[in-house]
Amino acid sequence: MGKRLLIVESPTKARTIGHYLEGNYEVVASVGHIRDLPKSNKDAVDIEGGFVPRYVVSAEKREVIERIRRAAEKAEGIYLATDPDREGEAIAWHIAQILKEDSGSTKHAARSTKPIKRVVYYEVTKEAVNEALAHPRDIDQNLRKAQEARRVLDRIVGYDLSGLIWKKVRYGLSAGRVQSPALRILAEREREIKAFIPETYFVLSALFSTKNGGKLATTCTEEPRTKEEADRIVQEGRTASWSVADTKEKAEERNPRPPFTTSTLQQTASTRLGFAPSRTMRAAQKLYEAGHITYMRTDSVNLAQDAVARMAGVIEKQFGKEYLHVRAYKTTSKNAQEAHEAIRPTDPDKSSAGATPDEVALYKLIRARALASQMSAARLLRTTVAAKANVDIPLFTASGARTLFPGWLALDTAAKGEDVELPKLSVGESLDLLSLSGQEKQTEPPNRYTEAGLIRELEKRGIGRPSTYASIMKTIVDRGYVEKNGRTLVPTATGMVVSGWLEEHFPTYVSDTFTAEMEEELDEIARGERGYTETLAAFYAPFEKAIRAKDKLPKATSLGDVPPEFPCPVCGGPMEYKLGRGGVFMSCKKYPKCLGARTENGAELKGDEPLGNDPKTGAPIYVKTGRFGPYVEMLWPSGASAEGAQGNEQPHSAKAPRGGGKRGRPRIAAKRVSLPPGTDVAQVSLADALKYLSLPRELGIHPSTGKPVTASVGRFGPYVGSDGEFRSIKIGDPYTISLDEALTLLAQPKRQSRGVAIVRELGKHPKSGKTVTLYKSKQGYFLKKGLRRIYLPESVPVDSLTSAEAAEYLK
Repeated sequence: MGKRLLIVESPTKARTIGHYLEGNYEVVASVGHIRDLPKSNKDAVDIEGGFVPRYVVSAEKREVIERIRRAAEKAEGIYLATDPDREGEAIAWHIAQILKEDSGSTKHAARSTKPIKRVVYYEVTKEAVNEALAHPRDIDQNLRKAQEARRVLDRIVGYDLSGLIWKKVRYGLSAGRVQSPALRILAEREREIKAFIPETYFVLSALFSTKNGGKLATTCTEEPRTKEEADRIVQEGRTASWSVADTKEKAEERNPRPPFTTSTLQQTASTRLGFAPSRTMRAAQKLYEAGHITYMRTDSVNLAQDAVARMAGVIEKQFGKEYLHVRAYKTTSKNAQEAHEAIRPTDPDKSSAGATPDEVALYKLIRARALASQMSAARLLRTTVAAKANVDIPLFTASGARTLFPGWLALDTAAKGEDVELPKLSVGESLDLLSLSGQEKQTEPPNRYTEAGLIRELEKRGIGRPSTYASIMKTIVDRGYVEKNGRTLVPTATGMVVSGWLEEHFPTYVSDTFTAEMEEELDEIARGERGYTETLAAFYAPFEKAIRAKDKLPKATSLGDVPPEFPCPVCGGPMEYKLGRGGVFMSCKKYPKCLGARTENGAELKGDEPLGNDPKTGAPIYVKTGRFGPYVEMLWPSGASAEGAQGNEQPHSAKAPRGGGKRGRPRIAAKRVSLPPGTDVAQVSLADALKYLSLPRELGIHPSTGKPVTASVGRFGPYVGSDGEFRSIKIGDPYTISLDEALTLLAQPKRQSRGVAIVRELGKHPKSGKTVTLYKSKQGYFLKKGLRRIYLPESVPVDSLTSAEAAEYLK
């Protein structure tokens, strides 16, 4: 009896499941998606034909597909075990479609009769996988169509809106169906902060001693708005007699939270561990693939009965029967899939799991939350004491809490907080005032969102889905619309401009209502309650009309008037805000007749003044700031060739743009070098600039190859290089390193990633002349094209592989 084929998404999961199935199945990985929409929007979707997507196979997935095809030819049956969500359903459908495409040929005729089935499991354990294989099903076309609708919708909105923004605001900007509403939320909060007017208030504190020698720290129940009133309370309170006005004790229970969903896991990991959502999901993915936790993309708080029973056993064994309280949680979201489970450990007995510190920390968090959800409530005693004076001033109060029974807090100690126990007091008991003082404060604007806070807000408003939150955060940061200041998300000037323009001209499409309703319609497609084509058609007609209508808008050169306290520094006239490559700035309204300009904060922007001139060429040298930070620039003399004035050195922008006569600003022949991180621009001297511009330095000729050896600074720091070989400079710097030191570095073997070995050097690439190296990892033999790995087909004879043959795979 031949083997069956099981196709999963990741190599890690393939290895884990391969151990469970004891040789009865061949387990291969698709390594995520195998097809997607092409990068060109005009070729991506046939709108007139009913929004039919035109999928393409990327070059790096051709070998993956060929490996799956070869395995399918030999298999008795084919099982698609991609992730149990819409995206996983879509990947399974794509694999099935590709396997069926060859069914008409003689070579693949046998495959056409083989059953292709879908299997679903929510934890990578032996029991769950075998149970899934025992109950296969067909691909759920409703789930697949919902994912396809989301992908097509995002492409249409993203490309059409982005194209309009390029024309009307600034080239290179972009918009997205879900990311733009998220950016709008941040921009609205930023406007609230800027418009906020602080108010002064006073916090009054009093410290008393009791007749039993205890101390009681209290705070005034009122916060005076004037200094006069605050001083009155303090002065009268200091001379008054004090006593206990009231004491209250209230027993209360604090129940545990439900087990984690995707969004609550991201929020808690951000708050407690400082993890960005993308970092959380990477660690969770690895834990899931290794079989340590259940599927991590879920909006359900449901727990399987057998899982609850196992957790109950662990709780009773570790803490005792009085700590056990079995609960059933119900998801309130109408779109949650109760067939899914909350995120929990697959083996609650295991107190630690994971291969990296991130995975270990996240596993402990998940396990503590899941076990705590089945534990007894914590019992607390909350106490409030009020002190009064014998004069007409407000009461002063103190609050405390004491744990009577820890319950679930015995496990999740990070949620406990601090016990504050107040002294035992009775009403009417006298108090001795030790101190009474006031502190002036100002009301503060609303806080900016953290990643955890924005996820909570998106979930509350129904924008996006749990699986999309990490990508939303990453996208708005990568686009330069938001910067992360610690955990805080701060919209950039560019982000504020883009959001403001979209809010003004496309308020419907960045509103909460539209985005949430569209998510509901996608859910209806997934449930089979709504059609794919009619949903997209109903959206596209008004959207296309809105895009066409806005095409006649003038270019958004002005972003609003500047306050009158910032007149033009040249002519004294009014100014307006504009968006440049470096962000928002103030420009004279008479531009281009007047070139007066200021920064967004009002500082005058003067014309560039050179630091000095290069002593060799006489070329002027400037310090400037661009979109990627400060840099020094040396202009090449008029008429300088591409070789420049320093031997064969290539000027940074000496080449004309492709197409010669195309529109755009003319390229300036210049050499530009970024300043080292942390350099104070104001302190850069001509000598410093000449030092930075000396890179790359030619150190001499390599004795073995006859090729030059250079030292410079790249994206990963200082390095030496020769003939396509590069090594990082760990000790010393590129300005002073000698030829002998560089040769010593180049003679050292390259450090490889863990699990990667160099097999042999194949020779020089026939076109680039760079050395082609053959590598090996657990996944097989591969070549490198930049940072990307190109895996070779298993049929390639690696022992006799030549550099010319390898070059064909590197195209």
